[in-house]
Amino acid sequence: MISHTPVPTQWVGPILFRGPVVEGPISAPLATYETPLWPSTARGAGVSRHSGGIQVSLVDERMSRSIALRAHDGAAATAAWQSIKARQEEVAAVVATTSRFARLVELNRQIVGNLLYIRIECVTGDASGHNMVTKAAEAVQGWILSEYPMLAYSTISGNLCTDKKASAVNGILGRGKYAVAEVEIPRKILTRVLRTSAEKMVRLNYEKNYVGGTLAGSLRSANAHFANMLLGFYLATGQDAANIIEASQGFVHCEARGEDLYFSCTLPNLIMGSVGAGKGIPSIEENLSRMGCRQPGEPGDNARRLAAICAGVVLCGELSLLAAQTNPGELVRTHMEMER
Repeated sequence: MISHTPVPTQWVGPILFRGPVVEGPISAPLATYETPLWPSTARGAGVSRHSGGIQVSLVDERMSRSIALRAHDGAAATAAWQSIKARQEEVAAVVATTSRFARLVELNRQIVGNLLYIRIECVTGDASGHNMVTKAAEAVQGWILSEYPMLAYSTISGNLCTDKKASAVNGILGRGKYAVAEVEIPRKILTRVLRTSAEKMVRLNYEKNYVGGTLAGSLRSANAHFANMLLGFYLATGQDAANIIEASQGFVHCEARGEDLYFSCTLPNLIMGSVGAGKGIPSIEENLSRMGCRQPGEPGDNARRLAAICAGVVLCGELSLLAAQTNPGELVRTHMEMER
């Protein structure tokens, strides 16, 4: 028996966006049991409306799966890789036979002793692409084993992908959407809405996210709570929620520009799609439609819009929490008031 028991959900916003991926005021759903997340993210949304809007840029997009193969020795593994890489167009043709939407972007490799790991990276239309790329990887693996009999099967997923685990490789090579959300906040909005200043925000970001994060051993990550907004948005839009492990590896970067504040959130591994997974649930479909993410158009347009909205939501929640932490006592007081 499958139960679709809903997680408490509220819409926050509207958040004002100013392109290039998404434009205008848009509200977004957050499914969470941490109820202060709603008013906190809503406060960030209010800042967006009074600061000219949040700009979201998509730097890159791709989904990956890594196959692992076994050779007799490292020399044979190296020779096989060099030949496979030189035949990348043939590999791309194999990938294209497996789906209407999967298209090869790049092949990457690691060789450890006699083991050859090949990371297959594809664009996947409006789907997040886990299964699509695994299917493509299986076809590529079969082609390699038939063309290179000196190689043997190890596994269809060799962890170089890397799926649902903290890693450095995804931030370096990319997995999902690579999004940068940014806003410039005037001094008067910092003072009136966030009760802080550019100087305080820059100092806190350095001392908390970068120095504190380094002391903790954070891996390619310098943020306060990206995971909170990501999980809420993922659950409300039918995503594979375990992907917040890599999606939450991101960075806050801010600068004082006079008395104004430039504030940005960079998410290199934002894995999400507007089709597939939990999208058949009526409430999920309604949420996606309400945000304009189920529109006719070119493959990938809806997923890119969804990712841009998600990045804006993350920025709103992150901005509000960091502003609260520049003021002694505010974080604890507001949580006690809202949750009790």
